[in-house]
Amino acid sequence: MSTSIDDLLSFEEEEAAEPAVGSRGGRVRLVLRTLAVTAAIVAVVVAGLRAVGLQVSLWIVVAGVLALLALRRVTGALSPPPPPRSGGRAPIGEEPGTWNWAALDALRVAINGWERPLDWCAGNRERFTERILPRLGELADERLRQRHGLTRESDPARARTLLGEPLWTFLSTPSRRPPSPRDLAVIVAELEKL
Repeated sequence: MSTSIDDLLSFEEEEAAEPAVGSRGGRVRLVLRTLAVTAAIVAVVVAGLRAVGLQVSLWIVVAGVLALLALRRVTGALSPPPPPRSGGRAPIGEEPGTWNWAALDALRVAINGWERPLDWCAGNRERFTERILPRLGELADERLRQRHGLTRESDPARARTLLGEPLWTFLSTPSRRPPSPRDLAVIVAELEKL
């Protein structure tokens, strides 16, 4: 059997096959599946009620289960379509001129991850020492690991040299007061130099 390159590169749209839900076999299968699910749920409910000591008419339980299954089917049919998957391709061309403020922006999430704890720790040395200082230490360790293959714990002498005395002292000894925004900017600049 041989296939030409034209056959491989040609594209013909095939007609989509209609689902067989409307046919008799599809309806019978749906009814049988609904009856099986109903029977299973009714058996569990009746056993649970009997275990607790309650007795309810079997027909009431069957009617309740069928009503719940019908409600589930109707609400499933009326539910909105799922949101598009993230990571999809952005439309090419001009922007519409509006901004989707509700969209999750990774930069905003990262900024909030620092902004909220910094705001919460403002003026409180204990909070700063508990929340922010370990994060800054993790950042320094990660920077050292990525750029130089070490951490403050694995090679303290070399890490101290690479970090510099002010940054090393800041990370290793808790301060008496939280640093000012200007001091934090200097610390971040030192971390970026690594």
